[in-house]
Amino acid sequence: MFLILVMLMNIVVIGGGAAGASAAVRAKRVNPNANVVLIEATDMVTHGPCGIPYFIEGIVKDKNNLVTYTPEYLEKNRGVKVLVNTRAVDIDVDKKVIVVEKKGSQLETIKFDKLVIATGAKPIIIGGTDRENVIALRHPAEVDKVKIVIDQAKKVAVIGGSYLGIEMAEALTAIGKRVILFEKEPQLMPKSLDPDIAKVIEDEMVSKGIELHLSEPVVELVGNKKVEKIVTTKSEYTVDAVVLAIGVKPNTDLARKAGVKLGVEDAIAVNEYMETSIEGIYAAGDAVEKFHKLLKKKVWIPLATSANKEGQVAGANAAGGRVLKFGGIVGTAVTKFYDLYIARTGLSEREARENNVKYRSTTIKVRTKAHYYPGSAEVVVKMIVDDNDVIVGFQAVGKDIAVACYADIAAVTIDRRMSIEDLFFADLGYMPATAPVWHPLIVAARVLSRGKF
Repeated sequence: MFLILVMLMNIVVIGGGAAGASAAVRAKRVNPNANVVLIEATDMVTHGPCGIPYFIEGIVKDKNNLVTYTPEYLEKNRGVKVLVNTRAVDIDVDKKVIVVEKKGSQLETIKFDKLVIATGAKPIIIGGTDRENVIALRHPAEVDKVKIVIDQAKKVAVIGGSYLGIEMAEALTAIGKRVILFEKEPQLMPKSLDPDIAKVIEDEMVSKGIELHLSEPVVELVGNKKVEKIVTTKSEYTVDAVVLAIGVKPNTDLARKAGVKLGVEDAIAVNEYMETSIEGIYAAGDAVEKFHKLLKKKVWIPLATSANKEGQVAGANAAGGRVLKFGGIVGTAVTKFYDLYIARTGLSEREARENNVKYRSTTIKVRTKAHYYPGSAEVVVKMIVDDNDVIVGFQAVGKDIAVACYADIAAVTIDRRMSIEDLFFADLGYMPATAPVWHPLIVAARVLSRGKF
């Protein structure tokens, strides 16, 4: 008789957000015998930061609705041990040990065989942001404190014309606040949209009463315990509260300390298997760099959709070896301001120029339904192609949710390297209530064909 000893694999995941929770659940599914531990610094896992503005606005009534699963659910139904209110403070790569700090407790250690780092991103801050009435949004666990600050304010400054800046501007005006928004660049969403598309959003925001200050960097926040005044390169403004929406950066302090190689914009360098520079350590989500399929190089674009997929890949490979690959992104993103939907994918004209991509583009106005059908809306659509007529970029804005659907179609065309001829002859659906007989994307392709179709 032989005695066979089976050693349990310890898989530890740091970070309970989209990527981390996805990695932990997938690891347990791939290797049911593994001991999978998920470490989260707050009391919330599978949390959705994208929903924070809608909680502020009152569309989401309970902050607990901003989570998909509770720690108890993951333990009972997915077999993952969850440690909440537990912060990873160090990684000993040689001993394969993680040092954690629990609230009110001494430091403890957790042994790992495989590790997934999913520490996400953190807000970019400026001087003076430690004051009581300054809000740096990132985690749903913080929304109660945020609501208290906003409820006490009448005039709120939003610094940054990013996705979050636009969404928070909506939320604040919707609950009766006077909003003044500052963006250092001459347009909103400068990293995502071209000026002609951004102008539509800017006009809409002004029409809703938002005081918009473009090309006006903030240089100082003035006040003692609270910010009382904002100083820019042009003037001074009295405010009751400040929302920071400058952007985010990879939260990679722990990885850097452990000796993990960092890449683009100090995000964690990973390969297609989500492996880091240290054997046995994987990474996923907003903390890691991405491979851009069009540019054929690493970039850093933090989005929830890719974070979830990267988590799946990291978890599967940590548990079962190289069983999955993450192919990369094309940069698809959607947001809205009230009923104005905003979407983009692929390259903007600025990105094309910066990467020496020869291109041409068209911007057209189209309707989302047959002109005679009720509810038809006029939307602005922009398509960008390279010198081989391959679609490389798309942007759209308008008061119809179809804008997001157009971007999804465009994302597939870009990912599959389709030409405008491929798109023109694509068998897209039609009925008066859902689209005009000439689909808006096909119209854009036709315009770019220069009379060929």
